[in-house]
Amino acid sequence: AWPFFGRYMEKLLQENIAPAIRASNSHLQTFTFTKVDMGEKVRPSPIPPSPPCHPLSSPLTPPTPQPLRVLGVRAHPGAHKKQILLDLNISYVGDVQIDVEVKKFFCKAGVKGMQLHGMLRIILEPLLGDVPIVGALTMFFIRRPTLDINWTGMTNLLDIPGLSSMSDTMIMDTISSYLVLPNRLLIPLVPDLQEAAELRCPLPRGVLRVHLRAARELRPKDRFMGGLVGGGKSDPYAVLRVGTQVATSRVIDNELNPNWDELYEFIVHEVPGQEIEVELFDKDPDQDDLLG
Repeated sequence: AWPFFGRYMEKLLQENIAPAIRASNSHLQTFTFTKVDMGEKVRPSPIPPSPPCHPLSSPLTPPTPQPLRVLGVRAHPGAHKKQILLDLNISYVGDVQIDVEVKKFFCKAGVKGMQLHGMLRIILEPLLGDVPIVGALTMFFIRRPTLDINWTGMTNLLDIPGLSSMSDTMIMDTISSYLVLPNRLLIPLVPDLQEAAELRCPLPRGVLRVHLRAARELRPKDRFMGGLVGGGKSDPYAVLRVGTQVATSRVIDNELNPNWDELYEFIVHEVPGQEIEVELFDKDPDQDDLLG
């Protein structure tokens, strides 16, 4: 399965992600992936992997590559009798090598090593009365996986006009979004699968309406003179996520007990499994602080 995964990732990068990057910024119209190598499947090492380092730095001791590991499996009843749902808690530390080039600016950058941790859902559907028993596999992450990338040449890439405001976190969020619902990877196991189109793009399961009301007793992040002046305040705002859907509330200045009273709606693609994530941040001129 690993060579198939490598071919899938190369196709995804070349046919989906690269055009999206070129269309996102006029300075990136010559952006290309020059090499995509998902690494080798290696034997487990008795040496535990090194702690994750900052993605823009070069680690002194790179994490020991490990094969894709399944740390736990949970089965759910499907929406109907011809479906089985499996949630796999996976961990991957690999010697991935991906090189990119922006010819207009003679800029080269890339990835050399990657860690991926998250919950992967596999749907076995349709179930058949004959071998191979299952007609197709559908795979996706229900929510954003934890992605830690060892960049090479990222400083050169961020020096390109129009990209200076980007950060490694923004780039990794963009990459992660391609792995999460509603994006799905379908692997047919029988020829001429009639349900292929429906399995790739099934109808949503419903709409979730969220009323963001308020927060209480937030931590003061904006302190002046060690908190001697004003006792410290924050400028809070909320970020809500369901899969790749993101909503951001308005910022309320100088307040530890903000009241937003805002309504949001999210499309729900998968039940059970999809969850809403809510994070609060303190707005700052440079880098926003996480409040919880």
